[in-house]
Amino acid sequence: MYVLDSSAFIHDFHTSAQTATIPLVREELEDESAYRFDAMEGSGMHIHIPNEDTTEKVRRAAKESGDLEVLSDTDVRLVAASFELDATLVTDDYAMQNVAEKLNVAVEVIAREGIDEQRHWHYQCQGCGREFDEEKDRCPICGTELARKNPS
Repeated sequence: MYVLDSSAFIHDFHTSAQTATIPLVREELEDESAYRFDAMEGSGMHIHIPNEDTTEKVRRAAKESGDLEVLSDTDVRLVAASFELDATLVTDDYAMQNVAEKLNVAVEVIAREGIDEQRHWHYQCQGCGREFDEEKDRCPICGTELARKNPS
């Protein structure tokens, strides 16, 4: 089974396997991609609502990997749906791929290349330059905002 992100509808993803998605994806779509969603729903695509426990588990994993700040509620719930359904997540979103990999959820990409490695982001103070492993709103040393930094 495949769980489809909005990019699957935008890039006209085709499969003969069973498909599923969440209601929030439909709200992100316009024009032809919205028609594709409606057609697939009418053809038997499963609409899944993940439970809150699983959604919270995904949020914790995203916080640990440093991806939480860039994931929307839709993104978190899509990963949760994929986890619950033991399905392959179809997405081009790198942060979603990173969190999915952390949770051992299979991913298939559409228009872009997939991630090469799982990343644990670091945060750097924009004022004093200190680096932190955990996301914080402000630097505890100088009070300046932190920015997400590639760990490599």
